Amino acid sequence: MRPAIGSQVISNGTGAPPLEVSAEEAALDLVFAALADPVRRSILRRLDGEDLLVSELAKPFRISLQAVSRHIQVLVRAGLVTQQRTGRVSRCRLDAGPIYQAAVWLNHYSKYWQEQFNTLAAWLDEIEREQPASRKKRKSSNALLVRKRKSKP
Repeated sequence: MRPAIGSQVISNGTGAPPLEVSAEEAALDLVFAALADPVRRSILRRLDGEDLLVSELAKPFRISLQAVSRHIQVLVRAGLVTQQRTGRVSRCRLDAGPIYQAAVWLNHYSKYWQEQFNTLAAWLDEIEREQPASRKKRKSSNALLVRKRKSKP
């Protein structure tokens, strides 16, 4: 079976049949792989709101200029950074579009953690209903402490 146009075949390394991945999913894989590295995330933060030369991007890192260039190329392949070359000078610019696509994908799964927040809120409400007397007692003693502190010079 041949992959569809615009798709990619990925082997999982287990000997199982390869998995066919759409172009959108392959692009998302590149974005998440690029975002997985702290150096690349730092580069993206530095590019937020301004274009910088590769040499400017490399300054805060304790790695070679060549290593920073390799990180930038990963970001370029993921579509997160564009480069404009003038001779030997390369200026980088953030392209947040792929980050938006990753956020949309993540948001699809927010229903799962939202359920956990709702469960936590229900438990907290139940605990609050079970202990109203001790809470009122604590509030009144806290108010007394505040009044005592205010009255001291």
